[in-house]
Amino acid sequence: MRASYKNPKELASKLRDLVDTYFEGLLSYEELEKTIIAIINANGDRVYKNGFMPTKLAGILGTERVDVINKIQKTME
Repeated sequence: MRASYKNPKELASKLRDLVDTYFEGLLSYEELEKTIIAIINANGDRVYKNGFMPTKLAGILGTERVDVINKIQKTME
């Protein structure tokens, strides 16, 4: 798995696919959490700037996916 993404569309696509796989029941929450934490750590400000997800990224992901990612991000703090 690639952890660092320079292009916001590729990053959003990867996060969207991960959360969708979790919603379909093909990925456990623990696996999802571990993978998303690795992506957040590797991409830094591209996922969260000043504690908030950039509007472009959130728009691509949609509210349900953003809620899941925000929940995981809060466990990191």
